[in-house]
Amino acid sequence: MLAANGFAQGVIDVHSHIITPEFLSSLENEGRLLDEGFPLPKYDVTNHLKWMDEAGVQTSVLTLAAPQPTSADMVRQTNEAAARIKKEHPRRFKFCAALPLPDVDAAIREAKYALDTLGADGIKLATNVGGQYLGAPELDTLFSVLNERKAVIILHPHRPEPVNRQVMQQTPLAMQEYLSETTRAVSNMISRNVLARYNHIKVVVPHCGAYLPLAVPRMKSLTPVMQANKMVGEIDWEANLAALYYDLAGAHSPEVIRMMLTITTPDHLLYGSDYPYVAPQVLTQGLARMKQYLSDEADLAPFREMFLYQNANQIFK
Repeated sequence: MLAANGFAQGVIDVHSHIITPEFLSSLENEGRLLDEGFPLPKYDVTNHLKWMDEAGVQTSVLTLAAPQPTSADMVRQTNEAAARIKKEHPRRFKFCAALPLPDVDAAIREAKYALDTLGADGIKLATNVGGQYLGAPELDTLFSVLNERKAVIILHPHRPEPVNRQVMQQTPLAMQEYLSETTRAVSNMISRNVLARYNHIKVVVPHCGAYLPLAVPRMKSLTPVMQANKMVGEIDWEANLAALYYDLAGAHSPEVIRMMLTITTPDHLLYGSDYPYVAPQVLTQGLARMKQYLSDEADLAPFREMFLYQNANQIFK
């Protein structure tokens, strides 16, 4: 089937979401369906495969959508559902398991179970869970476990904590705050050298790197002032940035990619769709447009296959 559909070496999508009926029911029972400010889309694996076939996507990496479940049992159910999809559709799906944070001990147990028993291809981490942000000292033990397993970590923004609900209503999270939230979490990890200290992990940053192409130069320029005031210690910029990969979900363009390449290298960019949060026809058109400009733009054309599937194959091998 793969060869017949013309994508024996098709696109690898590192940014798609599984939303199970059980997850939706649990959110409804807790009155949390609109925690992120907008309703969650429905997910069906048959429709996902239909879109993949139409768009020429060979493999999609599934992660749990926001918001974070409050129950460790719900996290486990979702991870097991993703594992079943992967088993039923080999070559078409991978998954990165959710963890029941902010309970670090439970998160470590779930990470070991998901990676060692379920065959998870990596771990999905929220930018924050109840105000516990990535980069917090209490998460070091979890990162140590993930580092031992050389885990791939896919980040995704969640509602900031605390949140200004009036601003959230006027400017929905997906419009701007998700970019700030991602930048906040990654910057927090960098400032404590989390990625330099646990240097066997690979971290995929969503949505075209959020604001990091702007934030990283600013952080670098202000670091000496912060150090002089004993607000931060030494930061190993090279080691921290080397751990970061970036998906191209969202408002990709040649200009955005060029901006991303000011803080990373071509082997660290990956295609992402954000299925099912974007209408399938829009995603198909967006992928076709990406393929076109990656062929037409002379400076980007050498990296076309890298962005579309080769880089993903390298980190998920």
